[in-house]
Parts: sequence; C-alpha cells; structure tokens
Amino acid sequence: MTFATILFAHGARDPQWAEPFERIRERMLAARPGLDVRLAYLELMTPSLEDAVAACAAKGVTGIRLIPLFMAQGGHLKQDLPKKIAALQQRHPGVVIAVSPPIGEADAILDLIAAWALDESAR
Repeated sequence: MTFATILFAHGARDPQWAEPFERIRERMLAARPGLDVRLAYLELMTPSLEDAVAACAAKGVTGIRLIPLFMAQGGHLKQDLPKKIAALQQRHPGVVIAVSPPIGEADAILDLIAAWALDESAR
C-alpha cells in the first residue's frame, strides 16, 4: 500500500493565510524526507480536496490520512467533509481515506497553545 497525507484547511481569499499550513507541510517533509504530504483546501484556494485526492490516486496512492487543520468540528467537518469523503471513495474506490480528528481536539496541540498563551500573557 502506498500512503499519502493530506493536510486539509478551510481556505481564504488572502494567499498569505495559507503560509502557516505550508510551514507545517515543510516541517513534516524536513522531519521525514520522502513523505508524500500535500495541502488541500475546502474553498477559495487550490488545490481542492477533490484535486488532491485525484492527484494521489493518479500517482498510485492507495491509502490517505486526511488531517483537518481546523480548531473544532463545526459544520464543515460534521456535514461537508463526510459528504466529500463519501463522494471521493466512490470516485476512487481503490483509495482508502482515513480522517483524523481536527487539530484542535489533540491534547498535545492544546497544551502547546496554552503554554504559548501563558508565555505571551507574562510579557
């Protein structure tokens, strides 16, 4: 099985909005050279999730770990994403897509944000 990771973010009109997500991708690649890690966006930016999954499938990827770079599960993750995943699974039946919880539900992330906020509050 050939794997890829897709970092999935909302998207925005301002291209600078995506810079933190690009830095996350770059750090992942620096830590694990050769890792197939891509960015995809829900709206307003490219590539879309559909395009990223299609590119993975065209490359022969058979397993995708989708990591939502969202702080919480709002309507996009509760309603929109499951519909998109179902449609993608039908379009690419040879590709298994596993969805992680959003980053805002990871205790390690929350601990880092809290520590940063404490440092900032002490300045």
